[in-house]
Amino acid sequence: MKILVGLGNPGAQYAGHRHNIGFMALDRIASDHGFGPWRAKFNGEVSEGRLGADKVLLLKPATFMNESGRAVQAACAFHKVAPADVIVFHDELDLAPGKVRLKTGGGHAGHNGLRSIHAHLGPDYDRVRLGIGHPGHKDRVAGYVLHDFAKADQDWLDDVLRGISDGIGQLIDGHGDRFLNAIALRAAPPRSSTTKPAKPPGPSPAKPAAAAAPEPDTRSALERLKDRFK
Repeated sequence: MKILVGLGNPGAQYAGHRHNIGFMALDRIASDHGFGPWRAKFNGEVSEGRLGADKVLLLKPATFMNESGRAVQAACAFHKVAPADVIVFHDELDLAPGKVRLKTGGGHAGHNGLRSIHAHLGPDYDRVRLGIGHPGHKDRVAGYVLHDFAKADQDWLDDVLRGISDGIGQLIDGHGDRFLNAIALRAAPPRSSTTKPAKPPGPSPAKPAAAAAPEPDTRSALERLKDRFK
């Protein structure tokens, strides 16, 4: 079994926050892949289903961000799942909006949700780092993450969530590169083969000059006759 954990804060007032992009990712997976209804369990909400041959549990902790580890530990203990079979989806300030990266182990970089999971489970789990950008100064971080995504973010956000859903089976199978490629195809689809190639750089070739028109013959008829017999 695999446990996919989305990090966020419970409650309708937090649903659109940047901090809740992990919840959004799990909601899209559950909807697109026919998972069961969400139900309360393990200090959170869970939904069960299958991705390929693997049984998968989706978990959204209901403990608020800084206590996320309690829900993850409870689910792992009940299902006897090792940290290596846990994948956590979370917002990442250090990545530009729309960028997605994978990471296994390492530090929590000050993220309160990851800090809590470290404390209850250790660091040896996989993470899907979902870039939301940085507000520019650390004093603005709390207000930034606890605020809805802007309207201008909706296009790339939808592309990323669709890409996650497209590629989640590959991630479960251990093909992280194919998972990231599925997201990239949504975020930057290839150009159509019917697209006209771009013109090469440099000056355009000069057009050939038009032939000069002949000058009119202003000679008299007698002068033209004389020229013919020279």
